[in-house]
Amino acid sequence: MSLAVVLSRGLAGLDAPLVTVECHAGNGLPGFNLVGLPETEVKEARDRVRAALQNANFDFPPRKFTVNLAPADLPKESGRFDLPIALGVLAATGQLPQEPLAAHEFAGELALTGELRPIRGALPMALAARRDRHAFVLPGPSAAEAALVRDAVVYPARSLLDVCAHVAGRVALAPQPALPPAAGGALADVPDLADVRGQPQAKRALTIAATGAHSLLMMGPPGSGKSMLARRLPGILPPLAEDDALATAAIASLAGRFSPAAWGVRPYRAPHHTASGVALVGGGSDPRPGEISLAHHGVLFLDELPEWDRRVLEVLREPLEAGVIHVSRAARQCTFPAEFQLVAAMNPCPCGWLGHGSGRCHCPPDRIAQYRGRVSGPLLDRIDLGVEVPAVAAEAITLGHAGVREALAGETSAAVRVEVAAARDRQFARQGKPNARLAPREIEAHCVPDTAGAALLAQAMARLALSARAYHRILKVARSIADLAGCATIDAAHVAEAVGYRRFDRA
Repeated sequence: MSLAVVLSRGLAGLDAPLVTVECHAGNGLPGFNLVGLPETEVKEARDRVRAALQNANFDFPPRKFTVNLAPADLPKESGRFDLPIALGVLAATGQLPQEPLAAHEFAGELALTGELRPIRGALPMALAARRDRHAFVLPGPSAAEAALVRDAVVYPARSLLDVCAHVAGRVALAPQPALPPAAGGALADVPDLADVRGQPQAKRALTIAATGAHSLLMMGPPGSGKSMLARRLPGILPPLAEDDALATAAIASLAGRFSPAAWGVRPYRAPHHTASGVALVGGGSDPRPGEISLAHHGVLFLDELPEWDRRVLEVLREPLEAGVIHVSRAARQCTFPAEFQLVAAMNPCPCGWLGHGSGRCHCPPDRIAQYRGRVSGPLLDRIDLGVEVPAVAAEAITLGHAGVREALAGETSAAVRVEVAAARDRQFARQGKPNARLAPREIEAHCVPDTAGAALLAQAMARLALSARAYHRILKVARSIADLAGCATIDAAHVAEAVGYRRFDRA
């Protein structure tokens, strides 16, 4: 038979639509035509497939080959279609049986020798293949990644010859063991909160932020520990659930950055302040996830916040509210998850030393106002917690190592993580999500303060002229403070502390 059909997968955001590779070997002048909206790297498969088949001692007859990648309106990119195209050529010319191909899906880039090279996006493709109950044949490193999908049947292959032997029934490929790596070892590499000297108020704000998945802004002079605190936030967050870990790994796989050592560990992304808006939210002609999606279920740290381009910062406003980002281009539209926890840091003035005991700051008020004005009011309004991080006292810096450990006993990341995990358990038992993700109607149901707390909040709203969004965020932060204390109700003390974290609204 001169027509063969092989199944593969494309990529459209986190979705992996089925791609049918139809190969026809017809009469006429010898040629190799690829149709179905292939991009340049897919068109180059003609030369890779021809050389790989010949070097693997298969026959490549001088016939007119037409390969259709259906559906025709889905753009096809990358070299993952090399393997299914090669199998289609072999089946169309009678060198492989066609019946076993129907139960499998194939993806892999071919070297000229016939060896298989890894591809990106194996994890989301394996999720789609499991849904359609197909076995998936992949290059070895990509198969190890795809096997993280529970109940997926994944076969690792080293070369085109191994795949052909499996399809022909001569030497079956051994399934990839579906054993997700443990996350415990990777947590040991996360910096410990006990390394931060002093800063009790900042540590308290960091703990509250971890409890309710709240965004946090820290303001303080250089060297006060803002970056150190941010890097230690992932270490006090609860471990990822399996579904969340799978979603995080799928995004990393889509970007070609998956590492088995990072399985189950919350991502931490800290892009430079010169990053573009596309780098943050994702995009391109073939849309890829940006930093906010790579930080899904993790932490996005933006240092030197006023130094960022204001237009770049403004793209964060919608994802902070919605938890997703919609990337629309002329030919493609993709949706990526973006439930990240924003942590930002900034200096109090252009020179950075405003309020320092040394008195070295000589910035005039108009320059200070201009510097802080680089961060827009609507973005500040979306940040739940604002805390000042003062310079560390000399006594705390010069304290001996043993004295530091004794002074900070009980403030290790492991100890704080236990408290945060217990508070998160209360939230999920009550509402099924962190407090920061509550919708307005859910806030009315789960974040109602007592009489004294309601009176205090009303007074704060009137005096500070806070927005309705700030009102809801104060209630959510107060709910997290109460959960951390193990209280079922929100009292005036919880509300007062939550109002205190809106200090940048007053500025």
